[in-house]
Amino acid sequence: MNFSSKLLENAVAEFSKLPGVGQKTALRLVLHLLKQDKADVERFSNSVTKLRNDIQHCRTCHNISDFTVCEICASRKRDHVTICVVEDTRDVMAIENTNQYTGVYHVLGGLISPMDGIGPSDLEIDSLVERMKAGEVREVIFALSATMEGDTTIFYLHKRLKEFKINFSTIARGIAFGGELEYVDEITLGRSIATRVPYESSLSK
Repeated sequence: MNFSSKLLENAVAEFSKLPGVGQKTALRLVLHLLKQDKADVERFSNSVTKLRNDIQHCRTCHNISDFTVCEICASRKRDHVTICVVEDTRDVMAIENTNQYTGVYHVLGGLISPMDGIGPSDLEIDSLVERMKAGEVREVIFALSATMEGDTTIFYLHKRLKEFKINFSTIARGIAFGGELEYVDEITLGRSIATRVPYESSLSK
């Protein structure tokens, strides 16, 4: 692609680094920004810079937050004896949108995937174990993708946590969503949490 400006070329190159954004889409976005008022573009730029500089991860559940402890973990209205284990923040948002879950979360930050060089030590698993040691948790819900990586991670987590003698459950698998929680409609996802099954039972199926 030939560019009439080096500044334009550099901007397109940066936008095209975003997931799912090719050069043509990046060019369209950059040209759109050029048509906006400078104040709007500066506000856009500042919001991204502030996001990168000021964003935090909850020290309890590792969800993205504006504070050291996220609003969910800090809320007295949440059921703190139930922890829903998810892959990332997108899954927390998807489940929260169902308005069907009142417990708290634990964000792993990924899934075990030997093919990609991701092992248990690369995930927030040790901190989950520490939360178990506090003795307040009564149930852990595994809400991970219905993929080989998701199942491998659940199997490993159950092995690590089963000594705590609590209830382990997994969301109902009668939903077809290509393995990604964020793409499930709210009603289906909410129902899958409400009708979760004991993890041990799912192993025999």
